[in-house]
Amino acid sequence: MATPPKDNLKVLAPEQAAELLQILKARFEKNMSRHQGLNWEQVQAKLEALPEKVWSLHEMERTGGEPDVVGYDKDTEEYMFYDCSAESPKGRRSICYDREALESRKAHKPESSAMEMADAMGIELLTEEQYRELQKLGSFDLKTSSWVLTPEPIRKLGGAIFCDRRYNTVFVYHNGADSYYGARGFRGSLKV
Repeated sequence: MATPPKDNLKVLAPEQAAELLQILKARFEKNMSRHQGLNWEQVQAKLEALPEKVWSLHEMERTGGEPDVVGYDKDTEEYMFYDCSAESPKGRRSICYDREALESRKAHKPESSAMEMADAMGIELLTEEQYRELQKLGSFDLKTSSWVLTPEPIRKLGGAIFCDRRYNTVFVYHNGADSYYGARGFRGSLKV
């Protein structure tokens, strides 16, 4: 596997980018109900023009997110990718909500936090509204849960929110932002 160019570590080598585009194309074609009326060739052209976004999608894929196109914003002319893995991405579990929560733990600190990982990947946590939109496209997080972007008033009081799907219903819960569980990760979004 080739090494990314040294001047910009957030760009994939051409072979890696081509491989990822093949994976994304296959997923796109397999799940047309997620993006009716959209055309893969147009998505690919946009991706090829934005190598830093391809790098972010690679990070989503590498950590188990299985990103896919879930919409198109005509006003901004951007495609929206969400993590569409059946369960919360495996490579992003056992993490607390943010750096402040991580630093507040006295013992048994997780390796990272959802907000830090998302920032490093160049993506954003799904909002509660986006999470509910995702659940209209399929059944996700039947065994796991996912941190979602927490409103500032809740976060200021030490909490954070997460969602899952049980009993064919999407539930929103709260926890201390410093909590972490093996079955809780986060789902991200990326505009391209």
